[in-house]
Amino acid sequence: MKGARAGSKVAQDAGYRHHKPRPFAPEEFEPYEGGADPARVSEAAHLSAQAFVRRGIENNDPEVSHRLIAVAEDEGLEVLAELWSEAPAHSLPGALWRLYAVRAATMGKPEVHSARFQAGAHRAQVERIVAGVAEPPTAEELKKMTGSILSGAFDGDFAHALERTAAYCRVLVLGMTEHADAADLSNSERGTKLTQQARALSKTADDLEICARLWRQDALD
Repeated sequence: MKGARAGSKVAQDAGYRHHKPRPFAPEEFEPYEGGADPARVSEAAHLSAQAFVRRGIENNDPEVSHRLIAVAEDEGLEVLAELWSEAPAHSLPGALWRLYAVRAATMGKPEVHSARFQAGAHRAQVERIVAGVAEPPTAEELKKMTGSILSGAFDGDFAHALERTAAYCRVLVLGMTEHADAADLSNSERGTKLTQQARALSKTADDLEICARLWRQDALD
């Protein structure tokens, strides 16, 4: 099965293909259709997600952590989407998919995310602190922050990584809402689109927080 082969290749931390990944934003998650047996696809998703987390937590080699963090850029986010995008939101592969997709979206448009974060930060002081973005929240700082979150996920505090990403999303949601309100004055269609994206990203934050609770209860698989 293609997904299983890709999962094995990635999970084994073997030679990566280098190509520009397809850009995904969290609000643009799309199910990937295919003819594979759903049970086998689900099994591949869960096994590969477990391999990712276990490999990171059990290995103290910084190079392994770096390659796990950069896998979306090296492999292409579509590979991870093929493995994990159809997994239930409140599952380990579903949580990993959201972590990587949020980072990929930030890496793809860091200036846009920086502007949104700055617009929302003053209304979400607690979430801004939980996310752990340095001041000022420049595009470069957001890229560093999303990298540090994934590093933390593979250093053993997976629940905290999920909570940091959820907090980051919530600040972005507030900023997107402000931008949507401003856009409504000149381009109502853009304002509506931003509002819809903000709602989808808010749902992503909800899902990540639930996954963090499940992880602490040893119930996220």
